[in-house]
Amino acid sequence: MMILVVNAGSSSLKYQLLNMEDESVIAKGNCDRIGIDGHIAHKTFDGRSYDADCDFPTHTEAFEKLVEVLTTGDASVISSMAEISAVGHRIVQGAEVFNKTCLVDDEVIDKIDGLAELAPVHNHAHALALRACKKVLPANVPQVVVFDTAFHSTMPRKAYMYGLPYECYEQLHVRKYGFHGTSHRYVSGELARVLGKDVKDLKIVSCHLGNGSSITAVDGGLSVDTSMGFTPLDGLIMGTRSGAVDASAIEFVQKKLGLCPDEMSEYLNKKSGFLGLSGIASDNRDITEAAQQGNKRAQIVGEIFCYQIKKYIGAYSAVMNGLDAVIFTGGIGENATDIRARACEDMSFFGIEIDTETNDKTRGKLQKISTEQSKTQVWVVPTNEELLIARDTLALISK
Repeated sequence: MMILVVNAGSSSLKYQLLNMEDESVIAKGNCDRIGIDGHIAHKTFDGRSYDADCDFPTHTEAFEKLVEVLTTGDASVISSMAEISAVGHRIVQGAEVFNKTCLVDDEVIDKIDGLAELAPVHNHAHALALRACKKVLPANVPQVVVFDTAFHSTMPRKAYMYGLPYECYEQLHVRKYGFHGTSHRYVSGELARVLGKDVKDLKIVSCHLGNGSSITAVDGGLSVDTSMGFTPLDGLIMGTRSGAVDASAIEFVQKKLGLCPDEMSEYLNKKSGFLGLSGIASDNRDITEAAQQGNKRAQIVGEIFCYQIKKYIGAYSAVMNGLDAVIFTGGIGENATDIRARACEDMSFFGIEIDTETNDKTRGKLQKISTEQSKTQVWVVPTNEELLIARDTLALISK
């Protein structure tokens, strides 16, 4: 049984085709620069590839090209789309409308599109991809949507409500939604599997660290709090996002720089974080290299980032009244050994003790990096959102 997983962005369409018999990746690729000019990069499990510039006015043409490379040519892996059992889609924002995985119909697509105001970069693109798939897929191939926000729908009101007038929540739906839910759910479940325990018996702080970063308190397999908020801008400093900032400071800067609301949003989302603080780059690898060479502003970035991670681990331990494990995942979490070490240093009160030698040689693989004496285990768990989406899709269509 084969499942196609699709992750649509405003100008991109990433995909993976998985064989669910052994959960292996048969092929994967990315259609990008949609609406600009167009390009596709496609690779198969046995090393074949296809790379070409294309004309992608919309997501429909991109999906048509995706179908073409999967089914024809030197890098094809199936003879027709009829061999695919279903298509699973990652959807960023489900708000309070969607709190679980569901099958796609026209009403579901319209509701996803209707939430675009809460996720303008993502949800409309998701709706375009869903409609494009519907045009191209055989009628008997179901589509399934998996929501990033759904995992966080278990947060209590005290965690997701803001101190704004109640009508902001009631009428405008302003609240903490949280993101990266698919990743946090996958890695917490994977750790429970490795430990041979039921996730319901574990208290975990999951640190998804990358260009976008979020930290989640997972108590008994449920999200009870998370660092991202109404949008992915909240919480930690990130590649180009500011993270949490006093709202009055934002108003002050906006007035001083003479920015309109859209320009201020761009300033906070695209020009801040690692990039804005360092003046060098948004990539943690570049920041680390510059810091090692003595760049003071790059050093400040690392200090702030690690300090904030440490604060969230401590805060979420209090929220859950205990801590069994800390997980590091995402591009930075899986590979930046120094970030993990610094975030976990001086945490003996929480029973955290890093094995320096193991941590230093662990990159991109499942590995415990805490000592045997550490009361709280610390793990690197590579995330696999596509696999979780495929599993959710298979589980739903099997019913």
